[in-house]
Amino acid sequence: MSAWAKKWQSPEIFLLLMAFIMPLAFSTWSALINNFSKEAAGFTGHEIGMLHSLREVPGFLAFTAVLLLAFIREQKFALLSLAVLCVGVMITGHFPTVLGLYITTVFMSLGFHYFETINQSLTLQWVDKDQAPHFLGKAMAAKAAASILVFGSTWFLLEYFEFSYKSIYLLFGGLGLALVIFLVVWFPQYEGKVEQTKTLFLRKSYWLYYVLTFLSGARRQIFMVFAGFLLVEKFGYSAAQISLLYLANYLFNLFFAAKIGKIIGVIGERRALSIEYVGLILVFTSYAFTNDPRIAGALYVIDHFFFAFAIAIKTYFQKIAQPEDIATTASVSFTINHIAAVVLPAVLGLVWLYSHALVFLIGAGIAVLSLLLSQLIPNQPQPGNESRYFRSYSTAPTL
Repeated sequence: MSAWAKKWQSPEIFLLLMAFIMPLAFSTWSALINNFSKEAAGFTGHEIGMLHSLREVPGFLAFTAVLLLAFIREQKFALLSLAVLCVGVMITGHFPTVLGLYITTVFMSLGFHYFETINQSLTLQWVDKDQAPHFLGKAMAAKAAASILVFGSTWFLLEYFEFSYKSIYLLFGGLGLALVIFLVVWFPQYEGKVEQTKTLFLRKSYWLYYVLTFLSGARRQIFMVFAGFLLVEKFGYSAAQISLLYLANYLFNLFFAAKIGKIIGVIGERRALSIEYVGLILVFTSYAFTNDPRIAGALYVIDHFFFAFAIAIKTYFQKIAQPEDIATTASVSFTINHIAAVVLPAVLGLVWLYSHALVFLIGAGIAVLSLLLSQLIPNQPQPGNESRYFRSYSTAPTL
């Protein structure tokens, strides 16, 4: 093998290419789903809330990923999941009914959530701790590059060529699938540094990570489900305008996500998460009371900016984790992240019918609780020093 080939066949390049492919498919689904569901299937806040609750069910079942690792290697599992995601996006436009969108969403989501679970595990295993914040920032930049391609192209195809939603779903889902096939052919099988435990457990010493992960899933759902729907339902944003907002979001990630990763490595996880949560409190509260479509659009971009700091939750876990726990805990943490995500969209979809503002005030309350708990992260997290003010727990599993 030539030196050039070895350089471009590293685990880091493999992870970055997977990070690029995922949003190539998923961002297409996200960019169009609010307008497609409303125009093609007559969705209201209730149906869109139910759709997103169904979308999160596979995330709730992410703990089963570690059980499947007894039959398939993590790398192959990640690629298979990525292929399922791409196929799910390809077929979305072919089923423009309430039931059809529910079914295709769940299928697409199976691939998405299994991929995200395994991808997180592989990243934390393959990338050194001192490089992880910067690498995760670079992965966000790779995702941003794909998303920029999707949202820019979507806006262009809708505005100037009047492409149908069905054609756009087919185009980018098919492109993503072709790239997955390339990864299968081009990259060898990589081995982890430590053999991973393949049983399910919870560790008391990881309790703060579990709670922060749970709250992260709750508040992120409010952003993903209702912030975008607010722009469409209340302020009349078109699919092309939503795509431009997404484009602005990911332009920021492309140029600044890696820098934010470096900043987290310097200031530490507690300070980074404090910045995120204070910002989200202000943004969610502003969502609740704004009646200006321009301010609402600006808040949408600012909202997305603060989520870049959530890298700190992953790097905090990497520092406190036993190396052999990463695969199992990645699976379990995705389930924890999605406990609220399964229930919250459907419940808040009903609240939405009563008061848009109340939905976002609930989000602000969740951010306040996250801010308080983040202050328990120590200056130097490590096994045996997982949280401030609390004694270290045994690393023995509780489940």
